Amino acid sequence: MDLLSPVTGELKAIESVDDEVFSAKILGDGVAISPMEQRITAPVAAEVTAVFPTGHAIGLRTKDGVEILLHLGVDTVELDGKFFQSKVKINQWVHAGDLLVEMDYSSIHEAGYDTDVMVIITNAAGKVIEKKSLLKKVNEATPILTIK
Repeated sequence: MDLLSPVTGELKAIESVDDEVFSAKILGDGVAISPMEQRITAPVAAEVTAVFPTGHAIGLRTKDGVEILLHLGVDTVELDGKFFQSKVKINQWVHAGDLLVEMDYSSIHEAGYDTDVMVIITNAAGKVIEKKSLLKKVNEATPILTIK
């Protein structure tokens, strides 16, 4: 199964994120994208399992049971929802490319927060995660991870 980038931006290693929870893979393995657009889209067809009230994180589960966390920015929970507009609800089924959240990444950056978008596989045990080449520009249609 391929996961597409949820946002246009620069793909980078999860280890480079300036937050140990992500860089040490405490929540799981994945990648980060430095966003260049406000649209955060579904990386794969999945059920929405969590929509954080602050809008900074979305949980997804594919029909095969793969659980994905999209975390928008570092420490952005502190913004208490400012600069995030969720477009989905829990239990909603989404398709790859569907709009999940609008994120005002410019204002988030101006407020002093890192805007990296993390795509984390939270239940990867027993699965192989292949990362596509990092440090390159991606768009919403670019495959970034393959899960086997």
